[in-house]
Amino acid sequence: MRPFFKTWLTLCLLLPLAAHATNREQRLPNGFSGYTTNSNAVRSSSSKNASTKYTQRTRSSKPSLPVASMSPKQSSDVLSRAVNVLGTPYRWGGSSPSKGFDCSGLVKYAFHGIEEVDLPRTSNAMAQGHGVKVNRNELKPGDLIFFNIKSRRVNHVAIYLGNDRFIHAPRTGKRVSIDTLNKPYWRSRYVVAKRVLPKSQQLAMATR
Repeated sequence: MRPFFKTWLTLCLLLPLAAHATNREQRLPNGFSGYTTNSNAVRSSSSKNASTKYTQRTRSSKPSLPVASMSPKQSSDVLSRAVNVLGTPYRWGGSSPSKGFDCSGLVKYAFHGIEEVDLPRTSNAMAQGHGVKVNRNELKPGDLIFFNIKSRRVNHVAIYLGNDRFIHAPRTGKRVSIDTLNKPYWRSRYVVAKRVLPKSQQLAMATR
């Protein structure tokens, strides 16, 4: 076989194979070289997942600070004074059993005599500047719960009794009574809850 013909035949046989190999390389994903890129991606992903899990463990392991409370005797005194005036007629501006109660007047009366506690006169002021905020599912007897009734701000306050019940002076024509947070009316108007603390406890929490 002549050398020229042999060379030509070899080229004819090898060119299709070379073209096929070229096309195959073009179809391979970018960065494909001994799995180097994929390995780095896996290591990077594993590192990120480990970092995320560590952060989640760190955050979840951080204990939440419990909200301080009045002493059992103080809470009992507040509830006793409030329950003892059940049935007293509502009177706007009233703050005594003889003259009647409005909502904030009842609260001030119930907390009267609790050492180091001096509440403002209106429900909105009580909600703004006194006590510490507590979640609804962490309510304890003696906590104050605030509502928004036909207004853009807090304008009603009640004293939590436990088991979703509260005592309050509702409105004109009504009397001091016990109601429940399970009612849609009160549930839809619930704004916030505050735990009233003696001034010494508030100062101690502020310096933590």
